[in-house]
Amino acid sequence: MDDTTGTGRGHTDNPYDPGAQPPETPTQLPPEEERELDEQLHPGLRSHRGATGDRVFSYLARGTGFFVIALIAGIGISLIVDAVPAIAANNANFLFSSEWQVSQSNFDGNSVRFGVWELFRATALSSVFALALATPIAIGIAVFLVEYAPRQISRPLGAVIDLLAAVPSIIFGLWGIYILAPFIAPFAEWLNSSLGWFFLFSSGSTSVAGGGTVFTAGIVLAIMMLPIITSITREVLRQTPSGQKEAALALGATKWEVIRMTSFPYGRSGMIAASMLALGRALGETIAVMIILSSAVGRLKWSLFEGGDTFASKIARDVGEFVGSRDTQSAYIAAGLVLFILTFVVNAIARSVAGGKVNG
Repeated sequence: MDDTTGTGRGHTDNPYDPGAQPPETPTQLPPEEERELDEQLHPGLRSHRGATGDRVFSYLARGTGFFVIALIAGIGISLIVDAVPAIAANNANFLFSSEWQVSQSNFDGNSVRFGVWELFRATALSSVFALALATPIAIGIAVFLVEYAPRQISRPLGAVIDLLAAVPSIIFGLWGIYILAPFIAPFAEWLNSSLGWFFLFSSGSTSVAGGGTVFTAGIVLAIMMLPIITSITREVLRQTPSGQKEAALALGATKWEVIRMTSFPYGRSGMIAASMLALGRALGETIAVMIILSSAVGRLKWSLFEGGDTFASKIARDVGEFVGSRDTQSAYIAAGLVLFILTFVVNAIARSVAGGKVNG
């Protein structure tokens, strides 16, 4: 019998027919996907408010970036402008001289003689020595916290290491000269007597037992650099893909081989960046280094067992002498300009090394 009354099974619109099938309803998409689909099909439906917000955020982000660049450039230009008068009046080699005669009377008598070689020597010695000490120790601590230590130990230990960054510099300086220096004096004297033939451990212009040497300052700087390198390295190692570790374990690699073949290559650029960031901290450290080296007078000799001033400690130590004297200020600003350029060079080298490792 033909279904002419609309009561056939599966073909009726009568809601009371027990054999009727419910009408098909379109699939409901999630709000985000539905909005994206509407924007693709109907570009004009995109809200004007959302487009305005995107443009405002884009302008703010770009403006912030340009502001930072302009700020750094302004600082550099200001340092150059203020340093030029002293450099022009200088009667010594600015880069390779160790003299420092920049009083107002020297400017009045046209007898200004100053150079930054001594400052560069002390800054480079203390910072590079601290970096050589801190980097392997910090990486070892980070590997232990991430790969070996149980959670109940790694968290509190990591928090204690991070707290080192909150200790004021003056505390590190006082601890270094009055507690650390006497403690390491026997070891320093042994290095000086046994390895004195090597220029880094030869006798300097100060007493090794006194503790006010680059050797002590470098150790204190290394301790100050530890939390920076450890914290960043720890986070980098945690980002190593678990699939790479599991693949290495499946091939029969030991725990150390897994770390060496997966974690270290993956986090190499991050570890280099962490070390260079810490080096920048060491280059500009002032109070701690000034306290430790306050009683020492360095000479032109590349030894860890001598004193001297870094760029930052020299400026901080003599700040009372050039207040009110524009000419004297110009000489110290010239020294600050060299430190400013030095930090830029260090960061540029770090970026190139890290970028080369990543691309390789």
